[in-house]
Amino acid sequence: MTQSDILLRELDDSGILRLTLNDVGRRNALSEAMLTALGGAFTEAGRDPLVRVIVLAANGPAYCAGHDLKEMTAGRDGPDGGWAYFTRIMTQCSGVMQGIVNCPKPVIAEVTGVATAAGCQLVASCDLAIAADTARFSTPGVHIGLFCSTPMVALSRNVANKHAMEMLLTGDMTPADRAAEIGLVNRTVGTDDLRDAVMEMARKIASKSSMTLATGKRAFYAQREMPLAEAYAYASQVMVDNMLARDAEEGIGAFIEKRAPQWQDA
Repeated sequence: MTQSDILLRELDDSGILRLTLNDVGRRNALSEAMLTALGGAFTEAGRDPLVRVIVLAANGPAYCAGHDLKEMTAGRDGPDGGWAYFTRIMTQCSGVMQGIVNCPKPVIAEVTGVATAAGCQLVASCDLAIAADTARFSTPGVHIGLFCSTPMVALSRNVANKHAMEMLLTGDMTPADRAAEIGLVNRTVGTDDLRDAVMEMARKIASKSSMTLATGKRAFYAQREMPLAEAYAYASQVMVDNMLARDAEEGIGAFIEKRAPQWQDA
């Protein structure tokens, strides 16, 4: 399958870009081709002024099964036993996950089926996630002697330590309602209502100033890694810069004048 076949793209008039994992036969595994397609798609979407929100969905019974273990096993055939290949794949995958976080456009995961290992990492890397009530999540590396160390990075930044460790140490499946309870997803809905629920959220976000959204997303991820005083100093400067932006002036003016704002995304 080509990259365009395994990752479908659809941009609607409201600026919502749907990226749909479409390698159903491999359970939407993060193969080399899929990682390349995802990395390119998020880079392009981040630069495209027509894109305001990104929805990451999937076709088939699995949202994403994580790395393609058959492909990775074949990588052991190299003269170094796979060291260079594994290093390249893990670096590429980590780059894609960081690309989602660093993308200036909000990203919503629309989760059906199961999301395991790096597939669970993919969900955790998105800014928001809504799951079908039949979805399930796991970091099952311990079952095969391969601790889910890179999925751990995203997982531990979404849920409390003990919940993350329970998933990582047991490898058990976490049902959708429990995933919502611990903060891995925002909420769950019936399967038939999933797309409508995601699109409702996406349209609400897409109606905001894209400059404001990009400013806020960047600041959110930056400040949470800082000590408290540093975070407040950083966020205060962000607020100052934001207040001087055209859309902040327009938005505040519109609120005072009780009218709808006219965003210029600047």
